[in-house]
Amino acid sequence: MLIIVEITPWHWAGFIACVIFFLALDLGVFHRDARVVRFREAMGWSFLWFSLAMAFAGLIKATRPKGEAIEFVTGYLIELSLSMDNVFVIALILAYFRVPKEQQHRVLFWGILGALFMRGAMIGLGAALIRQFHWTLYVMGGFLVFTGIKMLFVDDDGVHPEKNLFIRLAKKLFPVSHDFDGQRFVTQLNGRRALTPLALVLVMVETTDLIFAVDSIPAIFAVTQNTFIVFTSNVFAILGLRSLYFLLAGAIGYFRYLKVGLAIVLAFIGAKMLLGIWDVQIRTGVSLAVVVTLILVSMAASIWAARHAPAVPTDANPAEPPL
Repeated sequence: MLIIVEITPWHWAGFIACVIFFLALDLGVFHRDARVVRFREAMGWSFLWFSLAMAFAGLIKATRPKGEAIEFVTGYLIELSLSMDNVFVIALILAYFRVPKEQQHRVLFWGILGALFMRGAMIGLGAALIRQFHWTLYVMGGFLVFTGIKMLFVDDDGVHPEKNLFIRLAKKLFPVSHDFDGQRFVTQLNGRRALTPLALVLVMVETTDLIFAVDSIPAIFAVTQNTFIVFTSNVFAILGLRSLYFLLAGAIGYFRYLKVGLAIVLAFIGAKMLLGIWDVQIRTGVSLAVVVTLILVSMAASIWAARHAPAVPTDANPAEPPL
């Protein structure tokens, strides 16, 4: 017989404590010293985070009402899919600043730690708004449809730190060194404490995640308004972002149509939210099937196109990343 477990503050505290434990184990044991993360290691960590997420879904299925496990998996896959686009933007940022490969894990670790706090606050705010003003769901739906259409027709224009408000503010408030100082975010410059380029990279990564969170968090509220499910699915997706980066960053050319798939996913989720105006509901299982199909089709099309693309002439010079 299924025993329903009510979510209490102790469950929240226990989940957050487990997350802190895994993060401390990651940074303090497995990545205490700066080193390059290899493909095989990244694949192992990606499989571990995915397995933990699915085990958590199994726990929800065994202890919570019917349907919440599907909501968790759907939300997790939506967040994970949207994170893939975030991965490619982060790759551009790291290339722009020429971050040494052995320092990349450290900046991504602290970037993701900040993202967890930031997303937690945004989820809490979003849940409060929906409880108080239900119509904000439809505003989110319209925003997602607009964002999806915009992604289809507007190309990214690269990395521009000079346009980033937080980068400009950091440079105005603190001196900035031109050279990296190992894993340090702060160094000494002419007898004064100064930010290293690694600190600016961290600021860029955090603001990039903030922009992506504006899309991804409303998307998961289309699946469920259960704050615990929204938060935990977000956390599992974010925890896997670092290993996903080291797994996929070198294969950007193989995912040229992924952005199209993600754009359609956002538009579909937004439309699902807007249909609530007319009391039309799309079952979570159907949403999950649509999201998975769109992502898999876009990835398959990307890989097929990459394999059948014309060969690059041997005398072609690859473009250098900007300084």
